[in-house]
Amino acid sequence: MRATLASILADVCCVLVFVVIGRHVHGHGDTAAGIWQTAWPFLTGLALGLLAGRAWRRPGALVPAGICAWIGAAGAGMVVRVLAGQGTAGAFIVVTFAFLGLFMLGWRTIAAGLRQFRHSRLAA
Repeated sequence: MRATLASILADVCCVLVFVVIGRHVHGHGDTAAGIWQTAWPFLTGLALGLLAGRAWRRPGALVPAGICAWIGAAGAGMVVRVLAGQGTAGAFIVVTFAFLGLFMLGWRTIAAGLRQFRHSRLAA
């Protein structure tokens, strides 16, 4: 249960960092309401991806949890964003997939490497 909550929190943080950086770079302001306005479609997509990938089974795994979290947040999140009447552009879609992929898959890759390192040190 703790691992599941920690994984969800890490994924949510990835989305929020993406949103805060994007809003700051584009001069859209850093208010809580503005951040929420931009973040909720991606957080909704993240939730859909985690459910579709049954991420609670192996929340820190790259496959399926990481891939589903990434595709959910970026892909489904972009669809929800369009349905909510928020804008998208080709470059924004590419940046969204790249950033969220790097960070959501990245933290899982680093965590797996640390687990393997710890395991190999204990076995030695």
